[in-house]
Amino acid sequence: MPVEHVDVLVVGAGLSGVGAACQLKQRCPGTTFAVLEGRDAIGGTWDLFRYPGIRSDSDMFTLGYRFRPWTQAKAIADGPSIRAYVRETAAEYRIGEHIRFGHRVVSAAWDSDRALWTVEAERTDTGEIVTLTCGFLFTCSGYYRYDEGYTPDFPGRDVFAGPVVHPQHWPEDLDYAGKRVVVIGSGATAVTLVPAMAADAAHVTMLQRSPSYVLAMPERDPLADLLRRVLPPRLTYPVVRWKNTLVMAALFQLSRRRPALVKRILRGALTRSLPEGYDIDRHFRPRYEPWDQRMCFVPNGDLFKVLRDGSASIVTDTIETFTEHGIRLSSGEELPADVIVTATGLNLLPVGGIALTVDGEPVELADTVAYKGMMLSGVPNFALTIGYTNASWTLKADLVAGYVCRLVNHMREHGYRQCTPTAPGGDAPLEPLIDLKAGYVLRDVDSMPKQGPAAPWRLHQNYPRDVLLLRHGPLDDEGMRFSRATTAAGT
Repeated sequence: MPVEHVDVLVVGAGLSGVGAACQLKQRCPGTTFAVLEGRDAIGGTWDLFRYPGIRSDSDMFTLGYRFRPWTQAKAIADGPSIRAYVRETAAEYRIGEHIRFGHRVVSAAWDSDRALWTVEAERTDTGEIVTLTCGFLFTCSGYYRYDEGYTPDFPGRDVFAGPVVHPQHWPEDLDYAGKRVVVIGSGATAVTLVPAMAADAAHVTMLQRSPSYVLAMPERDPLADLLRRVLPPRLTYPVVRWKNTLVMAALFQLSRRRPALVKRILRGALTRSLPEGYDIDRHFRPRYEPWDQRMCFVPNGDLFKVLRDGSASIVTDTIETFTEHGIRLSSGEELPADVIVTATGLNLLPVGGIALTVDGEPVELADTVAYKGMMLSGVPNFALTIGYTNASWTLKADLVAGYVCRLVNHMREHGYRQCTPTAPGGDAPLEPLIDLKAGYVLRDVDSMPKQGPAAPWRLHQNYPRDVLLLRHGPLDDEGMRFSRATTAAGT
């Protein structure tokens, strides 16, 4: 039986994968493609995570696709609305007919003599290995493990009498109404869970080892509400998208250049949002500089509201051990709990854990250098999507998908069969591709690709600059080598 072949194989049917498939369909007529999705549904993160209050911490004018306007009133959308948006986009562009659900990609081998990837996927229903070939492999699988979130090995966990839940796999039947809940963590998931659970729980305590930067933002966008009265969505959307992009970029740049000023601004906002006399220094003064980790945005200040009305509280301390009825802290205090939620982060898994080989040699991701934040040195005809850390994921995902379309068309027009990024020459200093200092990044940073000191081997974290580089910049530059002949990669 002949092996199925497609021109482009997309891995993942989440926000990035669906967007990539839509762009391939629009911008690469005649190009065959398929999408392999390990789970049984469209939506990726937005289908996997089902915890109370699940929402984006980016506004939907930037998290939404550039080619399909977000038209709902809320700019900060809940998870089900985002999931519906992704699925509606897939339906509108008839992407479903290209998706193979329950196909978890386990390996991909590049053969320079044939200029082909041979991809093996395991069917999750039967365990059967399915083989396909493709000319270009495009992974849109994010950078964390879907099957397992990160939970530290807390002493005494088995002693605790109640349920211990990680947000990545929220039980549908979890009943916390009228119960005491402790949420361990201080990131975006924790600050989302606390106000959402406080509505029904007896009390919710956010237990954090150290604080994060938290900033309230309106759930609705005032400019969008104004423009919607006089302009159609196709005109309103790009204006608000660019406005929000530039505002976030300005905040990031100000945080990098004037961190002390940003700290004063954030502290002033907290002082206005929290009860008089609240210990801001203890609970909201991080050890790191603004944007060394992602900033936590809370729609309409919902976290601060539950702290003011007493339905929730924050404790900043470290855990000594779980007990039968709660958590004993290093200070000696014991937090009573009926339910414990470990909002303690993710496990990194770059390129979906796919075992890559090039001409029989395993690809060690840590030994590669990222090209334009989306391709890997020495790995031909391959791209991966990693969104921004200081802005909406989709802003970068849209640019990457558009660049892949440009690349595919360019190769077809010039008769190229292979495009291989090269590493920067000399002794150029290399840094991690993801520059956050969050725990989930630092735990596995050594397994990630690196980036160089300058373009095209540098991820700018700057959308306007990347628009020029990826949407309008040259395809044939010092970091890319094209080939018509079937020559060995790396020569």
